Amino acid sequence: MKVLFLARHDLYINIGGDTIQVDATAKYLRLLGVTIDIKLSTDVIDYAAYQLIHFFNIIDPEDILGHVLKSNKPYVVSTIYVDYSEYDKNHRQGLVGLLAKWIPTASIEYLKTLAKYILKGEKVSTPYFFVKGHKNSIQYILKHAKCLLPNSLSEYKRLARDFGSEYPFEVIPNAIDKSIFVADNNTERENLVLCVARLEGRKNQLNLIKALSNTNIQLLLIGKESTNQKGYVNQCRLIAGNNVTFLPFVSQSELLKYYKKAKVHVLPSWFETTGLSSLEAAAMGCNIVVADKGDVREYFGDLAYYCEPDKPESIAAAVNAALNNPVSKQLQEKVCTAYTWEKAAEQTLKAYKRVTEND
Repeated sequence: MKVLFLARHDLYINIGGDTIQVDATAKYLRLLGVTIDIKLSTDVIDYAAYQLIHFFNIIDPEDILGHVLKSNKPYVVSTIYVDYSEYDKNHRQGLVGLLAKWIPTASIEYLKTLAKYILKGEKVSTPYFFVKGHKNSIQYILKHAKCLLPNSLSEYKRLARDFGSEYPFEVIPNAIDKSIFVADNNTERENLVLCVARLEGRKNQLNLIKALSNTNIQLLLIGKESTNQKGYVNQCRLIAGNNVTFLPFVSQSELLKYYKKAKVHVLPSWFETTGLSSLEAAAMGCNIVVADKGDVREYFGDLAYYCEPDKPESIAAAVNAALNNPVSKQLQEKVCTAYTWEKAAEQTLKAYKRVTEND
């Protein structure tokens, strides 16, 4: 079977969780005998060479719609459907935050795409996107997909709620690469709290810093600084005490030494489908703190420490509880057995076969 992976145009420039999902899924599908080509939405593509197209990120329909219309091929979609509306409406600064209080999310996304198209010359897969609109484009893509591959059941339910229908789907959970993240439970843990995420408002490092700055807890923030939120980045650095350290983006393999040292990993985001760094940290033997938003409870149940992202005191309480309790071996075992890219690839291949056999 030959499958085309089609992802956003800046997949390897603005690296995120979807970058890891694309690469890891391709890696383990290839080990199962599937031929995978990874292309970006702006590439010129010979669709005839493939039996199936696998799209990623339904929140970027401008990257998908043109390929759906031109290819005439069956396709599946890893939806990665996040909902940042609460953050945008109540906490985001600048023009986008102002507009979010009065304009529906789909309209804001449409205007953002239009502005990038006109002012920055960013390409879209088809100009017809501007006629159809953001929400209608998503609905069209969902309606004609052979199968949706959300990362959780709650993600699928959110899609069905927001776009008013039911669709064929198969849950493919986010995962870890067991060839990289091998637990070492003999390591002496330090009084270190780690947060691995892009430094931006949605990830909520500002409230994390407020919670832990100038305490006896060492806080290490690892992640690329957002170029579009320089004011936020500067604010984070301005309020950070001497116990707070910033590091730029590092590769997954380089993260190992930090996961081994830290007792706790915290991701107090306004929304996460899961948070790959939370999974990785749990696999490496860290206790994890997550905001009680998005789809995280479906993954972690009662084995994580939960906080409210808008309350620094809630974040501090959860972090202290995670520091003062033993590492959860149960969580580590659950992640290392249930959430691996090998299993994700096996489930994905089953979906492929079902789609192509019924086509």
